[in-house]
Amino acid sequence: MSSAVEKTSSPVFEPFTLPNGSALPNRLVKAAMEENMASRGQVPGKPLFELYRRWSEGGAGLLVTGNVMVHAEALTGPAGVVLDAGSPLEPFREWVSAAKSGGARVWMQINHPGRQVGADMPGVAWGPSAVRVDIGKNSKRFAVPVEMSPRQIEETVARFAETARRAEEAGFDGVEIHAAHGYLLSQFLSPLANRREDRWGGSLENRARLLLDVVRAVRAVVAPGFAVAVKLNSADFQRGGFDADDAASVIAMLAPLGVDLVELSGGSYESPAMTGQSGDDRTRAREAYFLTLAEQLVRSSALPLMLTGGVVRRPVAEEVLASGVELVGMGSALAVDPGLPAKWRHDEDAKVALEPVRIGDKAVASAAGMARVRRQLRRLGAGRPTKPGIDPKLALVLETVLQAVALRRYRTWLRGRAS
Repeated sequence: MSSAVEKTSSPVFEPFTLPNGSALPNRLVKAAMEENMASRGQVPGKPLFELYRRWSEGGAGLLVTGNVMVHAEALTGPAGVVLDAGSPLEPFREWVSAAKSGGARVWMQINHPGRQVGADMPGVAWGPSAVRVDIGKNSKRFAVPVEMSPRQIEETVARFAETARRAEEAGFDGVEIHAAHGYLLSQFLSPLANRREDRWGGSLENRARLLLDVVRAVRAVVAPGFAVAVKLNSADFQRGGFDADDAASVIAMLAPLGVDLVELSGGSYESPAMTGQSGDDRTRAREAYFLTLAEQLVRSSALPLMLTGGVVRRPVAEEVLASGVELVGMGSALAVDPGLPAKWRHDEDAKVALEPVRIGDKAVASAAGMARVRRQLRRLGAGRPTKPGIDPKLALVLETVLQAVALRRYRTWLRGRAS
């Protein structure tokens, strides 16, 4: 075998077959990043088509969209994409076409924000309990949530199923149910956010009931070959919160329900480990933030696992696979260089670098870091090169202006829908 072949040969480029029998061309996944780039009507448009075309050409075997909302009155941001019973499907079909243009598979991440919505957002702010997001002096940025009624919980299960059904109709290869990062399903799992005393609260089995009901409802309305994945926190990184032992138990509960993959991440707005802002030594010690926890979970998991968080180099991706994890998720790295996976075929040393965000307040630092990433997504969606050197504080200011414009547009759209 030639040295050139030896250099480029890597397990990251080996195909992977999911439990449902569908195949992915390699082990690299463009993980979900919240784009907040919806066009008028809260649907995907040209900027998202161009962005996903770039990623499809970049070499990742699977693209997972940023979170698509299942409830038009509950968005993580005012420029969020909504897919519900009233959404036109043609824009979503165009999104699929762009995402598959370079040979990648594409899954839609589906989500409900629960209590993690801005105080200035119209619509609803729901949670398992009436417990507001606590990020210190900035907590007032979030709405005060209302405890969900049993009927609202059941309607939410139905919304997830309807979004998944329509995603399959539009041509997506699968969905990923978002149960991490402090959003609604994650809130139900957390004993800190979920203080209910009914069948959805108390024991872990009760706190996991909503997630399990959503998975069952989704699996029941899609074809066997349509992938159903779950994004789950390996830990919340909060004292008394959802931890790695809980994650292992939930994975075991998901195993018999037809789930094809569990993606491991961590943190929430209250403890933003997913952006590298957690103070937990387990995430700071390694480039792949959650690998230490993943190594614990892979030993007991009956389902394939995917790990996301901080991977920017091929040797680190290979280390993740060597741990027994089956797929490697990449976020910020592909926002900076959408073609990084293709480069790894010829240059194992190719990487990207983002300067750390040096802001003392972790919540603000997380928001600024995400704004810097979204700035790159917008540039790619406009057909322009990335500019990762932008000051995160400036990126946050620019993002705030764009969100103010999007908020006015969303308010108008929501009123029109209700009339």
